Amino acid sequence: MAKRVQDKKPPRARDAEAWLKEEVAEQKKRHAAIQKEMNEEIAPQREKWVAEFLRIIQTKGFNVTGDVRRVIKPNEVPKKPKGMKKHQVVY
Repeated sequence: MAKRVQDKKPPRARDAEAWLKEEVAEQKKRHAAIQKEMNEEIAPQREKWVAEFLRIIQTKGFNVTGDVRRVIKPNEVPKKPKGMKKHQVVY
């Protein structure tokens, strides 16, 4: 198979490599903070948001197209099975 230009990777300068490692470490730290906030701190609020959403689509409905609304019947909404995992932000 022929070698292509996109298959060749130019060498990085040492300072660029050091900067890249620093940036990756900072991003991982920020992402860990975001995961903690989303999975632990606002998880109870998220459960309320989901319940409110389900209530709204079963009472008011949602816009299918333009001004046409459709109300979801309670039997169309799946029940949360026992042992179902929590909503969570994953890496």
